[in-house]
Amino acid sequence: MSKKIKDLELQALRATLGGVRDFVALEPIKVDSATDYDFRRKLRAKNVRVQLVKNSFAKKVFAEGGITADSVWSGATLVCWGGDSVKGLATSIDQAVKEAKKDPKSPEKFKVKTAVADGQVVTFEVAKTLPTRQEAIGAVIAAAIGPGATLLAAVMGPGSDLMSIVKTVEETAGAAAPAA
Repeated sequence: MSKKIKDLELQALRATLGGVRDFVALEPIKVDSATDYDFRRKLRAKNVRVQLVKNSFAKKVFAEGGITADSVWSGATLVCWGGDSVKGLATSIDQAVKEAKKDPKSPEKFKVKTAVADGQVVTFEVAKTLPTRQEAIGAVIAAAIGPGATLLAAVMGPGSDLMSIVKTVEETAGAAAPAA
């Protein structure tokens, strides 16, 4: 392959994967065309893109983005990216891989190599448990609001108890006054 063709392929891969920080790398093992089509169709429905990449080019493109996953780039590699979060991506891929292996006696069709979450290499199992962006924001907000709500309850509690006692005394004093 000429250097000009390699440069064109590398530029195309940069354009496609340049800003990708969350992805899952898979190895297809004896995948026939029907299985590949079904796998890609199921992931496409969930806004997950799949591309078979040349390892040396993918390694170079991701290294330019600060992602070093050296152990991934051997054998055939499918890069899957997209979806709403790493958790959504990983669970979508897990479901599609399980559906690709319909017969329990048949060998695995896809082998998960690794997952990358925000530029950091993590295991696939960890990627399935990472919180989504909305879940992480909710946890931070809950952590920030929790102590404030406790403090407000501590301040309001005795005041409301006092007001309840005053109201009860007032009602009993008001009821006792006309009878006298």
